[in-house]
Amino acid sequence: MKSILIIGFVWPEPNSTAAGSRMLQLIEIFKQDNYTITFVSTASKTTNSFNLESLGIQTLSIKLNDRSFDKLLTEINPSIVLFDRYLTEEQFGWKVEENCPNAIRILDTEDLHFLRNARQEAFKNKTDVVSEYLTSEITKREIASIYRCDLTLIISKYEVELLINKFHINSSLLLYIPFLLNKIDKNVFNSYPAFQERNHFMTIGNFKHEPNYNAVLQLKKQIWPLIKAVLPEAELHIYGAYTSQKVQQLQNIKEGFYIKGWILNAEDAFKKARVCLAPIQFGAGLKGKLIESMVYGTPSVTTTVGSEGMHEILPWNGFIENNYENFSKKAIELYLNEETWLISQQNGIKIINECFVKKKYSNLFLLEIEKLKNQLFEHRKRNFIGSMLNYHTIKSSKYLSKWIEEKNKQN
Repeated sequence: MKSILIIGFVWPEPNSTAAGSRMLQLIEIFKQDNYTITFVSTASKTTNSFNLESLGIQTLSIKLNDRSFDKLLTEINPSIVLFDRYLTEEQFGWKVEENCPNAIRILDTEDLHFLRNARQEAFKNKTDVVSEYLTSEITKREIASIYRCDLTLIISKYEVELLINKFHINSSLLLYIPFLLNKIDKNVFNSYPAFQERNHFMTIGNFKHEPNYNAVLQLKKQIWPLIKAVLPEAELHIYGAYTSQKVQQLQNIKEGFYIKGWILNAEDAFKKARVCLAPIQFGAGLKGKLIESMVYGTPSVTTTVGSEGMHEILPWNGFIENNYENFSKKAIELYLNEETWLISQQNGIKIINECFVKKKYSNLFLLEIEKLKNQLFEHRKRNFIGSMLNYHTIKSSKYLSKWIEEKNKQN
């Protein structure tokens, strides 16, 4: 029987985060290939957490530094363990290695945390030289996690190239798996609201994610005043989960700057709007809001970082601008010029249909898993650095964990 244990950093929230949607896409692949799936996490569920049980998935809460997880591993005896982000691999990878040595260990990075962190630090320090921040502690931890796993899923081709060319990671340890989407056919396209049926601007994003909050700040301070001066009747509607007081206080109704908060169905927000704005200054991976803007036929204006790894050499579904004044001008052009808007909409559909084909990448993933199953010993033998890191991690993490276990018992 084929079984997979997924160790989630959080419980998936597909209506709140792109990471939640990504996790459900991976789960769908394993379900279609008849895997028995168990999903566990140390996190608490929220009202936005997806009901995984409705998909026939067993869910369990687990504890850090607790022997109950060792028992769970031996009971399930999974053929695959999928770590959701490097943090869960750090916490539980050594236990998997010790209790299920023959299980294939797969890391899903979601995006490269160290790249996002480096860009954020560069932005804070007002420099374009990101490379100075790429040797941080987070970089070392995340790359060590990649080496300790048999396969790491990377969501962006830019990130694959960065890992291979700058950090010299063997390509056999990496697999490019972007968002997995259905093709948009003519019937779907014809159902989109027309240019004249749409009004206002929008953006969306989970506000626990710092790049999203920063993008809204740029809209508030730099971009929206320029747009509003030309389009006094226009409004900007900002959606997203976890709108703190810090976010809510940015609302200014007189300026048409609305903080709408969490929305159950993002499709409605995209289809009502004429243009999506995403002035993303730092980040990594693929941007869920920009994927959705293409899926729902809403042209967008974003930055180089926002569009990174998303469209190959295809024209963008709108405009890519890093200068605030040019960003605002292109947003206004998209809003007023129906011909430009329609061309941009078609560009977005072409990107989805050529770059994010579910069947292609699902099959590629399953083939790679079969290959690993048949050659796991040889694969690990070639990854000497991974073997060395696993050895030292088990020696260090194991006894620290056992010490914490004993301390917890005494308390």
